[in-house]
Amino acid sequence: MDEVEQIERAMIAIRRRQTRRTLAADEPSGQSFDVLDVIEDASEPTVSTVAAALAVDQPRASKLVAGAVAAGLVRRVADQSDGRRSLLVLTARGAEILAEAHRRRRGAFDRAMTGWTDADRVEFTRLLTRFVGALD
Repeated sequence: MDEVEQIERAMIAIRRRQTRRTLAADEPSGQSFDVLDVIEDASEPTVSTVAAALAVDQPRASKLVAGAVAAGLVRRVADQSDGRRSLLVLTARGAEILAEAHRRRRGAFDRAMTGWTDADRVEFTRLLTRFVGALD
């Protein structure tokens, strides 16, 4: 098995774990959580931002955002520079859920690298970041 095939298998294993939400116990539904992740990462999050990031159409993104709003995780605020659009903002509850998810995921990643040297961690970080950046 060559390196590219090994990487493919590793990426499939990661996707399966994420699909099962192994790292996301006690989090909101996967779709609401995905919306929270997008909002956290975007500079000016909108429904369009969510649609693009999740690779869904506008009506689907609107439904996902509405679900996150109904769950009290997100609120819409008027964009002060363009009154025709709304920006999406995490509520305190949404921010708390994300902070806990980060803590839990980072703990899982730290445990997975138990026994790694500092140099191994630095190199893995560099290579994984480079790899993910090249996928875009």
